[in-house]
Amino acid sequence: MQCPFCRHPDSRVVDSRQADDGAAIRRRRACPSCERRFTTVETASLSVVKRSGATEPFSRLKVLDGVRRACSGRPVSDDQLAVLAQQVEDEIRSRGAAEVPAQDVGRAILGPLRDLDEVAYMRFASVYRGFESLADFEAEIAALRAAHAGRPATPPTSPPHDDTGAPDPAPPPAQLLAVP
Repeated sequence: MQCPFCRHPDSRVVDSRQADDGAAIRRRRACPSCERRFTTVETASLSVVKRSGATEPFSRLKVLDGVRRACSGRPVSDDQLAVLAQQVEDEIRSRGAAEVPAQDVGRAILGPLRDLDEVAYMRFASVYRGFESLADFEAEIAALRAAHAGRPATPPTSPPHDDTGAPDPAPPPAQLLAVP
């Protein structure tokens, strides 16, 4: 590693530590020529291959922005979005490949987003999968319902009851007043 101060072509590692939950290595280095110390941070590069064939570095911020758009107006906090973006990055990095197709990034987003907020999931899936008709939405909703079959359903809301257990009578219809 070249010294940033005197440009000496070599340096000595004094200390190494993991950073960013093991995603990076922080190294403290010393220059044998000028004896100054400096820090380097090493991370494994990860690139995304887009549909056009272009390659760009993976960006957790791009994942976060896309998911934030899908969650617009939904009760989802920034902390939940940050956790989701970290889950997606961990999933992609766990594959061990230096390059991943953009489709794999989208698929990695869908699972955690479905667990976080189903409406946001439908918004994201409709764009990611290119829904073109109502039938596409219906099929996806049917898949969500099938996934819920194993989960306990929320109880339906029942009408209010009086002390006898019988439903309260419907309120009388509003009467129109004739104005002379």
